[in-house]
Amino acid sequence: MSAPSGMTVKAVFSHLDCLVDGIHAVKKSGHKDFLAIAPLPRHEIEELIYEGRPSPVRWFTMFGAIFGGTYGFSLCSFTHLNWPMIIPAGKPLVSVPAFLVITFESTVLMGCLFTLLGLLLMCRLPAFDLQVEATDRRFSDDAFGLLLNGLTAAQAQEWKAKLHTAGATEITISEGTDA
Repeated sequence: MSAPSGMTVKAVFSHLDCLVDGIHAVKKSGHKDFLAIAPLPRHEIEELIYEGRPSPVRWFTMFGAIFGGTYGFSLCSFTHLNWPMIIPAGKPLVSVPAFLVITFESTVLMGCLFTLLGLLLMCRLPAFDLQVEATDRRFSDDAFGLLLNGLTAAQAQEWKAKLHTAGATEITISEGTDA
């Protein structure tokens, strides 16, 4: 996410409730290009941004678990078929109960790894190209932030007043680049 074109409004909030009011105003107006920053994860922010839909990270977990289970069972089965043993009493060569432990462990392992990958992708981490306004040190300590990008000068002034009404303690307007 490089520097956005147009004006950028950065609002700093001291309280979560004020940030929630600001995000609600942004969502109500239909503005799409915004970034909410919090020093800790809060469900209130997630519910407003995703509008009640669950986080997309769960799909990474499901596909990872399916892949892991399939991979684990296939690894056991093909290894066992590649080096067959003499099994007495006509028992099957690929035995499901014997392979359940490896299948379960690989399901959990791949589910966890895909969840981590999904979390990093959805949170856009590591954020090497984070815009300058979002790197305020207060956002990782005790303040909440809201950035509105792609605004005209008149819209920026209008949003400055709206966010002040929502409870922002500090509001700055900066010029974006036309890249």
